[in-house]
Amino acid sequence: MAAVLFDLDGTLWDSTSAIVPAWNRVLGKWGKTVTQKDMAGIMGLTDREIARRFLPELPEGEGLAAIHAAAEAEAEDLRVSGGRLYPAVAETLAALAGEYGLYIVSNCMDGYVDAFLQAHALSGLFADAAWLGNPASGKAENIRALCEKHGLRRAVYVGDTAADGAAARAAGLPFIRAAYGFGGEAPCEAVLQTFSELPGVLAAVWQKEENQ
Repeated sequence: MAAVLFDLDGTLWDSTSAIVPAWNRVLGKWGKTVTQKDMAGIMGLTDREIARRFLPELPEGEGLAAIHAAAEAEAEDLRVSGGRLYPAVAETLAALAGEYGLYIVSNCMDGYVDAFLQAHALSGLFADAAWLGNPASGKAENIRALCEKHGLRRAVYVGDTAADGAAARAAGLPFIRAAYGFGGEAPCEAVLQTFSELPGVLAAVWQKEENQ
């Protein structure tokens, strides 16, 4: 069975407005306040990159501890409130699950993927997921690890940023870019203007590969 691996933020949902309160509760201890725009600007970054952006004055260990505390707080909120799914995500995923193996590979921290799946009742559609530190510290490494774990020989990665595209290429997978997400232009095999286009785009990508 062919597989589709998904980025999360900017591809399946936008959680930025939902997580601002949790981050401000935690970062307020250091006199920091973040906005929805600030949160959109860190989507896809690693924990160390986020710590350097929001708490550059702190030693690395202390900054990371604060970022992890904020991530735990956001996951608690998201399990209850959820985020904003992009249009047609739930029904399109349900349709794809009958034909493809579905996976998530995100640079998020512990608890975030579970919160997404729980809040929107989508856990039954995905075979597995990988995130920052589980099992690897980089997206390309996690894509490769998931493909090796499940013996995925025909797979694509769907994401929204140039970093997603670079990770897909480094892992040897075709990249489909979600133009509606947080990222900008990036080399890719196809572009999604809306998530509902994905079944047709996947068919075109597979056909193109077969003809090469």
